[in-house]
Amino acid sequence: MWLCSYGRFRLWVSDTWSPENSQQFLDPYSFTHLLHGFIICGLLAWIIPRVPAIWRLCFAVSFEALWEVAENTDYIIERYRGVTAAIGYQGDTILNSLGDILSFGVGFMVARQLGFRRSVVVFVVTELALLIWIRDGLILNVIMLIYPIEAVRAWQMGH
Repeated sequence: MWLCSYGRFRLWVSDTWSPENSQQFLDPYSFTHLLHGFIICGLLAWIIPRVPAIWRLCFAVSFEALWEVAENTDYIIERYRGVTAAIGYQGDTILNSLGDILSFGVGFMVARQLGFRRSVVVFVVTELALLIWIRDGLILNVIMLIYPIEAVRAWQMGH
């Protein structure tokens, strides 16, 4: 779907348990996409340092767009529902995917400006803030998708 099934546009939704999460332009998980940008910026600067930054950004945004397509396949949506706290996850709207890609691009550019050490600090602080705020984050999300831990899922759900 292009927009939330409620038919309204909201720039931001803060409640991860809301049915509008992953349906509106930005949500708390936009911060995990920002962190994707940090990671990919660092990896590309390390792997292909001679490629101009603008081309690394183009490559990175293309990669993130491909992830958005993969993330919204039935397989990944069912995986999220089955092993993470995202029980009612429906997948992202196109609007939310665009917000995620924008968040990624901002993360890439911020990391490029901050450099490695400061990016690591911002990454860690953001992950800790997300763990406290929404009981999730980029690292925990990846762990739960690859190797689900029932105790972590129960904690995420508030049990």
